[in-house]
Amino acid sequence: MSAEDLVLVVGATGGVGQLVVGKLLEKNVRVRVLTRNAAKAQKMFENKVEVTVGDIRDSTTLPAAMPNITHIICCTGTTAFPSDRWEFDPQPNLFEWGQILLDSDYREAKAKNTPAKVDAGGVSNLVTAAPQNLQRFVFVSSCGVHRKDKFPFSVLNAFGVLDAKQKGEAAIANSGLPYTIIRPGRLIDGPFTSYDLNTLLKATTGGKLGVVLAKGDTLSGDTSRIDVAAACVESIFSPSTTNQAFEIVNQGKRPLVIDWEALFSQLSKV
Repeated sequence: MSAEDLVLVVGATGGVGQLVVGKLLEKNVRVRVLTRNAAKAQKMFENKVEVTVGDIRDSTTLPAAMPNITHIICCTGTTAFPSDRWEFDPQPNLFEWGQILLDSDYREAKAKNTPAKVDAGGVSNLVTAAPQNLQRFVFVSSCGVHRKDKFPFSVLNAFGVLDAKQKGEAAIANSGLPYTIIRPGRLIDGPFTSYDLNTLLKATTGGKLGVVLAKGDTLSGDTSRIDVAAACVESIFSPSTTNQAFEIVNQGKRPLVIDWEALFSQLSKV
């Protein structure tokens, strides 16, 4: 990467996104964030990033974020099961919750922030808005997108989160843009709330398990948000990850230093 490169981080104030921004700044990479809350992002990142207000669910808000962008890292997402994060309006009563659990059409009509609207529709909007000369589109997806009929992924997909992730993946892979799709297992480690930038830069897994990558949607297990963020950032420096989709979980003994290029280079041999 060069001093001219500019990375757009989408979902920057979420758990993985915060860490992605911190790791990019640590590498002196210029960052622009797309957010619905400019004040929150400016405070979180201490005015060290460019801030553009927008929402991937609204395609008309995206062009303003794209000038001079060379890379996109998309860390958006919502909960797999109905929750307040789905932004129901108005808040459902007990009867309506029953309707929501049983009727997907009703659910989509009542909620603004479902997986279908974020991980499928929103990501598709982002792909359409992306510059055609983009150097890389990195997308955080999920283990299990090709095992939706198998436990435990069948439970995880009860409200369509894996269906939506898979549609987002397809929009990216079919776009003609260079891409990297990263599929973590169940996310562990913080941050679980908004941290200050200094804390993000010091984030560590505390010597937990090592990092394992694989292709073909075969892995299961837990994945540290810190390692997911590191994979996102390190992948844009590695030609080995171009047009690759891979899973990432934490297993085995952790080395003192994760050799990301060695891990990535194994993917091209599969």
